[in-house]
Amino acid sequence: MENASKALLMAAGVLIGILILSLAVFLFANFGAASAEAHKQNEENQIEQFNVQFTAYQGRKDITIHDIVTVVNLAKSNNQSFGLTEQTENNYYITVSAKTTSGNNSKMENLTSQELDGLVKSDLNNLVPRDDGDGNTYYGLPTYSCNVSINQNTKRVSKVVFTLNN
Repeated sequence: MENASKALLMAAGVLIGILILSLAVFLFANFGAASAEAHKQNEENQIEQFNVQFTAYQGRKDITIHDIVTVVNLAKSNNQSFGLTEQTENNYYITVSAKTTSGNNSKMENLTSQELDGLVKSDLNNLVPRDDGDGNTYYGLPTYSCNVSINQNTKRVSKVVFTLNN
């Protein structure tokens, strides 16, 4: 009888041990999935924060050449940080193009500081008359509209196009 009760106690101990190990494996799997989900959400937030630097210009019609130069410098910085020199389907390269007062400029991310300064000077030499709403006329910089394209593979901005407003 005494051996039977010890055997039952040992069997109960083994079952409790298996139960504890099963619970530990279950919790480990759940915490791993939760951690992976948190990591994925964090990554999506970082991409969104990055994209906002460019999408903030989307749909605006009051963009000036100074804003364009800002976007070009952001694109240059991004491309240099990844060591990229051209755009492919799956990389983070950003192209910027604009139809400015000095003509069509594609691949503006490759322009030098002096060339960007030339674009700014061109716009300064082509001031546009504007109405302030009270019937007064003043002269201001030409304005641009912006269209931003997101790469469907990387979910990051891949192209920014500025168009001169009439």
